[in-house]
Amino acid sequence: MKSHTFLKIATSTLALGAAAAALPAFAQSTGSADFDGDAIIVTGGRINDIVGVRTPDSPKAKVEIGKEFIASQRAGQSVNEIINLVPGVSFTNNDPWGSSGGSFTIRGFDSSRIAQTFDGIPLNDSGNYAVYSNQQVDAEIIETVNVNLGSTDVDTPTAAAVGGTVNINTKVPDDQFGVMTSLSYGDIAAKDSGGEDRSFQRYFAKVETGEFTSIGTKAYFTGSFARNGATFANYGKVQKKQFNTKIYQPIGDNGDFISLSGHYNENRNNFGGSPLRASAFNSDKSSRFYEVAGGIPCTVSQTSVVNSCGTSFERRYNPSNTGNVRLASLFTLTDKLTLSVDAAYQYTKANGGGTTSANEGLYTRAAVFNTTTGALITPAFSGTGNYGGAFYFGRDLNGDGAIGQVTLVQPSQTKTNRYVAIANLSYELNDTNRVRLSYSFDRAHHRQTGAAGFLKANGEPFDVFPVNDPLTDRAGNVLQKRDRDSYATLHQIAGEYRGDFLNDQLTVLVGVRAPFFKRDLTQNCFTTSSGGFVDCVPADQQAAYIAARPYSFNATTGRASGAALPGSRKLDYDKILPNVGAVFKITPEVSIAGSYAKNLSVPSTDALYNAFYFPADSDAAYRVPESSNSFDASLRYSTPVVQASITGWYSKYKNRLVTAYDIDGNGTDTNLGPVKKYGVDASFSVRPVQPLSLYVFGSWIKSEIQNDAVTGSCAATSDIALAGLCYNVAQTDGTTISYLRTAGKRERAAPEWLFGGRAQVDVGDFQFGAQAKYTSDRFLNDINGEVETVTVAGAPKIIAPGGKFKAYTVVDLNVRYNLESLGLAKSQIQLNVSNLFDEYYVGSFSGGLDTLASSTSAFVNFGSPRAISATFIMGF
Repeated sequence: MKSHTFLKIATSTLALGAAAAALPAFAQSTGSADFDGDAIIVTGGRINDIVGVRTPDSPKAKVEIGKEFIASQRAGQSVNEIINLVPGVSFTNNDPWGSSGGSFTIRGFDSSRIAQTFDGIPLNDSGNYAVYSNQQVDAEIIETVNVNLGSTDVDTPTAAAVGGTVNINTKVPDDQFGVMTSLSYGDIAAKDSGGEDRSFQRYFAKVETGEFTSIGTKAYFTGSFARNGATFANYGKVQKKQFNTKIYQPIGDNGDFISLSGHYNENRNNFGGSPLRASAFNSDKSSRFYEVAGGIPCTVSQTSVVNSCGTSFERRYNPSNTGNVRLASLFTLTDKLTLSVDAAYQYTKANGGGTTSANEGLYTRAAVFNTTTGALITPAFSGTGNYGGAFYFGRDLNGDGAIGQVTLVQPSQTKTNRYVAIANLSYELNDTNRVRLSYSFDRAHHRQTGAAGFLKANGEPFDVFPVNDPLTDRAGNVLQKRDRDSYATLHQIAGEYRGDFLNDQLTVLVGVRAPFFKRDLTQNCFTTSSGGFVDCVPADQQAAYIAARPYSFNATTGRASGAALPGSRKLDYDKILPNVGAVFKITPEVSIAGSYAKNLSVPSTDALYNAFYFPADSDAAYRVPESSNSFDASLRYSTPVVQASITGWYSKYKNRLVTAYDIDGNGTDTNLGPVKKYGVDASFSVRPVQPLSLYVFGSWIKSEIQNDAVTGSCAATSDIALAGLCYNVAQTDGTTISYLRTAGKRERAAPEWLFGGRAQVDVGDFQFGAQAKYTSDRFLNDINGEVETVTVAGAPKIIAPGGKFKAYTVVDLNVRYNLESLGLAKSQIQLNVSNLFDEYYVGSFSGGLDTLASSTSAFVNFGSPRAISATFIMGF
């Protein structure tokens, strides 16, 4: 019965220090937590006495990070960096402080294949499924972070999580009134970094109300502000402010509750990372710290002849306003029946991108005549709009009396309103058997535009959100470089059975989820290529444009020409996805576990909009979803002194979908066909003596693309052909199909080896911690090309059919001193040093199927340099 289950949980809470390893895993939603028996009402205790990292004894492969470990990391750090010591996880930070984003993978899957949730509510972008690691919740209110490796829970509302889930669980408010503040200061401490303001400051405050009503209502309110200078350039800054609140109302004495939470985060970030393409990255550390091209300060040209002021990468902004309101609840309807309801509303306003040389004149397209008869084929066209990525306003923008070009800011703007609901009804058949029925709903309205705005004389934008006051053409039309409106809707039903057998030696989970995805897409621009390029034409000029650039499609060859009309499409993706798992305790300390899950990943909106170039009913327009079958098998050993786990995993994919983004965030999708991924995750933690805790982990990640990929051409003089990485096959109809040699290659950006660990010593009021992480080499593209020298016409030639970024190791330190002996019981001073040996390496980077290392889209970011910060925490 429910009361019996609660009694067992409460008993475990009292014995947390001795029996932490026996607690069930935290899950994605209130319903999943309750169904798994998780101690959702437990607060204040450490999740693990060994470094704060625990491997739950569950059928699925999971790892949990507790708040003890989180507190040892740098204040303000992104949660994705904090979990970098979890087996299979690889994260590279674009700055040491956690506010500039980075690159994130689990078992080689990028963030678009990982569901990141916040108290059970999805955080991934509803369009391209990306995770924005610089917009995460302040770590001071995180209770645990749960990482599912390669699987989700049956009620997780996700369209793409074939690689795993990361769930951030925030704390329950304290029973007693209290105030906590945290002040941090840090700086880059690497050679050649001086001369610029690269410092970091952060302020955080939390007020706990304690129980302020007779029925136990309690709440907390937090606020934080952080800023830092540019990590590498001599220009730019990052500012972030955040507010959080949670009101918690217990109901009765059996764990039932209602909780209402709020979150708001505001970022104002300059872009930064490095000025280098992949082919230019070398071993010279001194190149990390550089001056922005064009000089600082500068003055934007006030005539109709543009200059470079304001156009550098580092002058771009990536502003975001994000917020959500979250409801969580649990109700015991009878002694056997439990209902949980989670719900949320999320809002996002964000953009990214650079400047453009906008035209004050009109766009013109010449008439086309038959060269034989002289007959008119298509008329001439002249008008305003955005054509081939360039603005044409048809008016004098800068007031100099001449018609030329003007430098404007033109980011890609996104506004999202999202509603999520998850309901679970759980029934205890008896003390050892439970079933649940779940319904999940997720609907996001995704508005994507691209208006332009003016720059100040010094190259800064008047408003980082040009959508607030967009520029218009001579007729008053707001001009856009993109104009898309989409609704992403998920209805998902799921069921799960949990049974305990053989006196709780054997636990079995059997579940199935049935997601029904709908994509309702509206494209307001003309699509001019299968790569998704568009011309955005004002409504009053569209008829003339259609006549000048008529669209045609050859159903036999599948080829299109001209400009496809604006329009709307509705697409449905449905699938039955079973999962099953079991864990068997061979002894109280030793267990074996295994699980199987079928997963589905729906194409992103970028891929679906690209298909607008083809008629909706054609084969060329259909974008197949990615599907996979994933298997895990684990051996675990757990005592209060030693915890160890080794997991082998295997995943087989159909239609492996990967997306590459250029410097402006425009996506290009590739279907790699069948891909096999497999590997091993292992961890070991031990406390040999009371003050010392040790933790080590390792992962081997193997991916094998099964087929060669079709490409546009394989020119004999191209770098890819010279490296022997493509070939041509003549067809019987006289045509030629070109292929890239992807079969047997490793997927790009995925390291093959990850190793690391942490040692921690707690002596009196001091804690000393050291941790290290090794990441093996990674490829820029899926053909695994490298910069090399070949012989052409008897002479050596350097070619760049790709890039291989070398392995690196990063070591971090932390020291914390508890001020209790000085009469400050809830106060500490903490010192953090990241990248102690100032390792120089490539952090995040942009690559594609066959991206050349010399390509303008092959930009790389330096790995974060050595940095030191000190934090003073005071509570009362």
